[in-house]
Amino acid sequence: MACQYSSHRKAQRGLQRYWQVVDLHSQERLPPESVSNPSSKMNKETAKKLVREAAAQGRHMLLEPEAKALIAAWGIPVPKYRWMEEPEDLLERAKELSPPFVLKVVSPDIVHKRDVGGVILSLQDSEEVSAAVHAMTRDLRRSAPEAHIAGFLLVEMVPPGIELIVGGLRDPQFGPAVIFGTGGIAVELLKDVSFRLAPVSRDEVFAMMREVKSYPLLTGFRGSKPVDMEQLVSAVTALSDILLTLDEIREIEINPLIISEAGAVAVDARVVLGSGATARGSSTDRDR
Repeated sequence: MACQYSSHRKAQRGLQRYWQVVDLHSQERLPPESVSNPSSKMNKETAKKLVREAAAQGRHMLLEPEAKALIAAWGIPVPKYRWMEEPEDLLERAKELSPPFVLKVVSPDIVHKRDVGGVILSLQDSEEVSAAVHAMTRDLRRSAPEAHIAGFLLVEMVPPGIELIVGGLRDPQFGPAVIFGTGGIAVELLKDVSFRLAPVSRDEVFAMMREVKSYPLLTGFRGSKPVDMEQLVSAVTALSDILLTLDEIREIEINPLIISEAGAVAVDARVVLGSGATARGSSTDRDR
């Protein structure tokens, strides 16, 4: 039986009602397929240690670069980026990336970076990065004076594609569930998601895709090319595996996951830790 909800949060609230009617425990439980990413700079064991240490410290969320490192360790592609605490160091590291860039603030106290001037797009060189860092620092003093700034993130911009949301949450009664749907800023507008209990098989991922309204865009719509379905399936099953492996994660969200015929890229990632901690709102600060 398929199940759709009008938002990530309504899906969470609906889990208990749905499972009181349908015995989902009778569903076939297949182990998620393994994925690999040889180029990942953080292996799974290091990623596990990062999450567990953050939880032991009482932190409620991973910082964005930590979240990206975590999902990259499970083989989910992320844009090339550099994270530095000092702006001067970031300017030097910019030479290691290819423009255009996105500059983003890194702060445990700021979820919606765009709302406070914490995202600047389409930077072309080190001079523009330098000017953007100074402008962002100035704006943040005014818009988020109490926020702790943990540094700045410089990210290579991602070519356009179809924006999806892939996420998961840990229900206290039934365990981890995986969410798939239309992403980007359209999450709250279209409210188009589907979910399954983890682990999810390939067939279940394809079923989730077919349940959302944006599915025709994935298969090729009005002359557009079909997306790389294999990478999309791998991303969803990898996220399912993260939830199953790390009990410290309460919620995880990739929004948007940009998918095209060239593959999938996780532009933004958010990881909420702890059995009682919840950070409201979706991440929609896109590296584009």
